[in-house]
Amino acid sequence: MSTAGLEGIVATQSSISSIIDGVLTYRGIDIDELADQASFEEVIYLLWNGELPNSSQLAELRQDLAAHAAIPAEIITLMKSLPENAHPMATLRTAVSVLGLLDPEARNMSLEDNQRKALKTQAKISSIVAAIQRVREGKEILMANPDYGYAENFLYMLTGQKPDQIAVEALDKALVLHADHELNASTFAARVTVATLSDLYSGVVSAIGTLGGPLHGGANEAVMHMLEEIGEVDKVEPYIHQALAEKKKIMGFGHRVYKTGDPRAKHLKEMSKKLTALTGQPKLYDMSIKIHDILEAEKALPPNVDFYSASVYHSLGIQRDLFTPIFAVSRTSGWTAHILEQYANNRLIRPRAEYVGPKKRHYIPIDQR
Repeated sequence: MSTAGLEGIVATQSSISSIIDGVLTYRGIDIDELADQASFEEVIYLLWNGELPNSSQLAELRQDLAAHAAIPAEIITLMKSLPENAHPMATLRTAVSVLGLLDPEARNMSLEDNQRKALKTQAKISSIVAAIQRVREGKEILMANPDYGYAENFLYMLTGQKPDQIAVEALDKALVLHADHELNASTFAARVTVATLSDLYSGVVSAIGTLGGPLHGGANEAVMHMLEEIGEVDKVEPYIHQALAEKKKIMGFGHRVYKTGDPRAKHLKEMSKKLTALTGQPKLYDMSIKIHDILEAEKALPPNVDFYSASVYHSLGIQRDLFTPIFAVSRTSGWTAHILEQYANNRLIRPRAEYVGPKKRHYIPIDQR
């Protein structure tokens, strides 16, 4: 008997992250603690190594990420040759694939080689996303500043200006919250890919392709589109009620795993309130709250991580179609942790399908059809 969408099926064992009774942890540490206290670099180290780094280990990781952040010239040339209307997720997927083509050791499968590839991919993916925006604006592509942290460098490479501390803290927290999420669709895709002993870059490309769908990472972009379409707080109620009457899916609500609410949403809700007020856009937060209240009261649907992240990223001056690529920047830390775990105890992932088609048919010669 089949289970649609593999809902409730346990497909593997993992020590990276867990969702138990609605509580998300990375390596056993509650996401609330990490969101309030940890930097994204600490989370990267934790996901890859199983423990939080000490001061020297954290400093070394930050130095390594900055040192490997430069994008190969071939990728910059490629970006400039792509169609102007290419979605950033398609460009990102292509660019990471080219990273694999350019790495002469892409198919080397030792632990050290794969750890090196994970580091290089994590370092370069934020530079690639920032470069996508710089290219389409016709601006110079900027190099990472070795004195900046990961979140600060991304905002600097995106805008060309030193970001203020509130923006850095907001993005850093968003990166922490999106870093891993057990066996979600994109992580599962990455593990299926590398379970064939394909290379790490192929696994990340598979994950990016999966993340791009509106039922996964693309939901935050759809949320921002909805907020822009509604436009005003007093238009929220008729818009949402009409959508519900027409049985349209309201993006950013509900979750396959969480039944009582996504624990990450409250952190992004608080950031949204703070940032929209600071940037003179409190209307975005007010609209979001009204949508939240209606969906929770009438459909018992709490928001997920995508809902408030939309207004957070918008308040940081990030264009809507970059929301999902930034999700990918964060989730690369989790993808690569899962890829390394899959390699360490690999078994080909090959489920079965329940056949429901016609049976006992015979071939009919072409002149009788």
